[in-house]
Amino acid sequence: MDTAPDRPALREHVLRELLLAPAGPLARLDVVERTGSTNVDLAAALRADPDAWPHPSLLAAEAQDSGRGRAGRTWETPARSALMVSFALRPAAPITTYGWLPLLAGLGAVNALRATVGVPAVLKWPNDVMVPAPDGTDLAGWGPLRKVGGILTELVTTPAGAAVVVGIGINVSQTAGELPVPSATSLALAGGRDVDREMLLVALVSALAEVTARWSEHGGDVHAAGLVEDVSAVCATLGTQVRVELPGGREVTGTAQRLDHEGALVVVDGGGTEHQVLAGDVHHVRAAR
Repeated sequence: MDTAPDRPALREHVLRELLLAPAGPLARLDVVERTGSTNVDLAAALRADPDAWPHPSLLAAEAQDSGRGRAGRTWETPARSALMVSFALRPAAPITTYGWLPLLAGLGAVNALRATVGVPAVLKWPNDVMVPAPDGTDLAGWGPLRKVGGILTELVTTPAGAAVVVGIGINVSQTAGELPVPSATSLALAGGRDVDREMLLVALVSALAEVTARWSEHGGDVHAAGLVEDVSAVCATLGTQVRVELPGGREVTGTAQRLDHEGALVVVDGGGTEHQVLAGDVHHVRAAR
């Protein structure tokens, strides 16, 4: 039987000392004990009073009852077992470039995990953070990798202009019995060293701030900022044979070749035709590299 590990609370006063300006990059940081979804709450708060959530702000929760994922999927997270945060951002970049935000947030998450926990994290296009399976076995659609985190972005229109909510969830100390699906894992199960949520949050905020600052400094031009190369280097989907379930029930099968200027996945089918995939569920079929 799984035994839940000790799960200390996030110390809001400590995090504020470390992460709020001028010591850190954040303008506001709140930690709540429980919520349905940090993304839903933060989007509603931005619409109600955008000035109360300046760029960049952070809302974190110790537990979520209705965490949101892609395609409206929801889940419940055991209290203090994961890092569940949402950022309020107003990037100095054109809205037409916002399609890169899930990938940029994923790059920040991968960099933070690699630097602090020591796990070889990678990205699965467009918004999953993955680590090697604890037992090394293959799983259909995932291969030898398992999902340890996810990203969900949402454009929010406010009286003060557009803002973006970037939600990031990372499984930290869940036991095998607490995970919702076989494709999921946690940092503890993946062998992460010294898994501490406060340390991880500080690293995540710093890594995301670095990535988004580079992006904004170049006016949203990911090529000029060198971010296309950085994202591609950690994206395990590229170079693999994939099956993509597209909206509307269509499918595309082929090799995930590259990311285009919008952050879309370019898949080349068996006949050599390129398909631009802007949204869809990607299944890794086999390695092509």
